[in-house]
Amino acid sequence: MAKKKENSQNKLIAENRRARYDYAIEETFEAGIQLVGTEVKALREGRANIAESYASVEGNEVYLINANIPIYAPASQFNHAPKRPRKLLLKRREINMLIGDMQRKGRTIVPLKMYFNNTGFVKLLLGVGMGKKSIDKRETEKKRDWQKQKARLMRDRG
Repeated sequence: MAKKKENSQNKLIAENRRARYDYAIEETFEAGIQLVGTEVKALREGRANIAESYASVEGNEVYLINANIPIYAPASQFNHAPKRPRKLLLKRREINMLIGDMQRKGRTIVPLKMYFNNTGFVKLLLGVGMGKKSIDKRETEKKRDWQKQKARLMRDRG
């Protein structure tokens, strides 16, 4: 229902690689973003940063806070504010699910990826998760290292 598979034709704009390290992601949602024209042009150049951003539920709407879409130079005086809050376009049922998740202890809405879908619209993959403690992060590193070692051993021994 809410989980969407990412199509291989999607063009990646920005990725928050640290999010899966810092948070245990339980559920993902695909959301549209309300943008102005110069923001779309800056995104087409591939310049965006969602590493320090998060989503916030305000009233009955969800906003992307602290995402940096830099100024599009050729637009001169008609530019946008680089770090303005941007409204996320979700269905009412999905917003209600996010509100319910936020009310539970320790849940956070984190942007994972920003990309153009195959029809050319900017989409944002949101993850709902809990923050990991340092013990959990070490466990994740151990599992990842073991998977690398195992793959190396299997490759060497045939």
